[in-house]
Amino acid sequence: MSIQVKFYLYKERLEKFKLNFWSTVLLCVIILIFLGQLLLILLRNSKQDRNNSESVMSVHLQRHLLTKDVKANQCTMAAILQFPEDGLTRPQRLHGWIIVHIVLTVYGFWILAIVCDDYLVPCIQKICKGFTIDHDIIGATIMAAAVSTPELFINCVGTFVTKGDIGESTVVGSAIFNMLAVPACCGLFLGNPLKLDWWPITRDCLSYTMVVLTLLGIVVDGRIMWYESLCLVVGYFVYMLVMYHHKSVAYKTRQFILGNRHHHYQQVTEFTPLILKADMKGLNNGYSHYSLACEAHSCLNLVELGKDTPTELGSGATHWSCDKPSCLKYLMKWPITLILSLTIPKCHKHPRLKYITFLFSILWIGGISYLMAFTITIIGDTLGIPDAVMGLTILAIGMTIPEAVSSISVIKQGYGVMGLSNSLGSNTFSILLSLGLPWLVKSIFLPEIYSQHLVVLRSSALMYSCFILLISIFILYTTFLCNRFTLNSRTGFICLFMYAMVIIAAILLELNIFFSVNLPACRH
Repeated sequence: MSIQVKFYLYKERLEKFKLNFWSTVLLCVIILIFLGQLLLILLRNSKQDRNNSESVMSVHLQRHLLTKDVKANQCTMAAILQFPEDGLTRPQRLHGWIIVHIVLTVYGFWILAIVCDDYLVPCIQKICKGFTIDHDIIGATIMAAAVSTPELFINCVGTFVTKGDIGESTVVGSAIFNMLAVPACCGLFLGNPLKLDWWPITRDCLSYTMVVLTLLGIVVDGRIMWYESLCLVVGYFVYMLVMYHHKSVAYKTRQFILGNRHHHYQQVTEFTPLILKADMKGLNNGYSHYSLACEAHSCLNLVELGKDTPTELGSGATHWSCDKPSCLKYLMKWPITLILSLTIPKCHKHPRLKYITFLFSILWIGGISYLMAFTITIIGDTLGIPDAVMGLTILAIGMTIPEAVSSISVIKQGYGVMGLSNSLGSNTFSILLSLGLPWLVKSIFLPEIYSQHLVVLRSSALMYSCFILLISIFILYTTFLCNRFTLNSRTGFICLFMYAMVIIAAILLELNIFFSVNLPACRH
């Protein structure tokens, strides 16, 4: 083949890429404009309902939420009063006993990571083997739900126990961390620049934008009706259904964007799945081979399992030969592994007990989530830090660090989209199910207003947090777009700087610096 022919072929492929790229960007803009118009219509329609229910809600808040002291001082009940006493006074905690709660919090993060990685995720893998579902679908939906289960239970504690913003702020903080801090860490710890496929990132950002806009339309009036929370829960199952048929959806979308012109070519991505499928007949049929999260969780789990792989005998290491940090880590982890091994059966040793493993894993996650909400609330109350700020920072970062470490390990192996899509996939679960499910249960069985099935938001911070999430999505996509979808140290520094700016803005918002969104806690 002559050089001129090669040049024309290269030019044709480049034109196809440009057409596909800008057509997708145009489609995203059109969809966002449509959703914006729909949101304005919803705001106009909800204004009248909000005015009608304003008096009823104010009477309810005065009667059922506030005591006489609360009404006089215009403050909210402290969340620490909703938990049992820890046996220590505030001066005692300030004089050093607060270290006990800090140690319990660190151990709580560690236990949650071990339960999810070593018990819950392998258990769900065993259960899903009985169903005819592709590995990428399991990873994008069921596995994402498994690793995000702690956020669901934290929001349950915040919704039913403390009746505050600790659960919602944890979900928002985790989402910001996943969108900006995880790419920042991956870019900074990555040795060589990594070229990413633009299509999965574009699709993930677009789908998550739709989810955040849906949440914004629901919380804008300060109350969550039962059918609105039901829409969030149903939305996650719709997301799972779309993921199940992701190949045909992607193919039809490309046909629509390209004007129904059939382009039979193989899509080139920057990675190959770790577990190759036996059936490879559809390589050249125009389908997109990888979906929102691809084999992300499969890859992440393999990386996690590889951490505990025993050293070969020929490596010169013995059972007792280890450096001081390794021995210290082993001694600190030994009580956790002992208790978990005695209470939760490992499904790879006992496959028939996989449902028992699933049940006890959920119980452990629920119990530890309650303990962590308890200790974090005590730490915040002792140091004078609001619960929402603790949720945005300590809880959110602590629960997201295991996923961040796994994503960094995966991206270092060259699987760039896997790690990033995993973060956005877990964010989708956090909003649709971690927020929607507790709201649905409370609005139906424990409504805020008698005979009205709704949940009243304690503050308007969540509405502004939705705008912060939209800004975070825009920053992430713009950073990759300007850097030509290349993950390197420049991308890492930009995302890290923007994460610091965004999280500071979110904290200042919760502290009523910009707007008055939260009432102060009452003295106790």
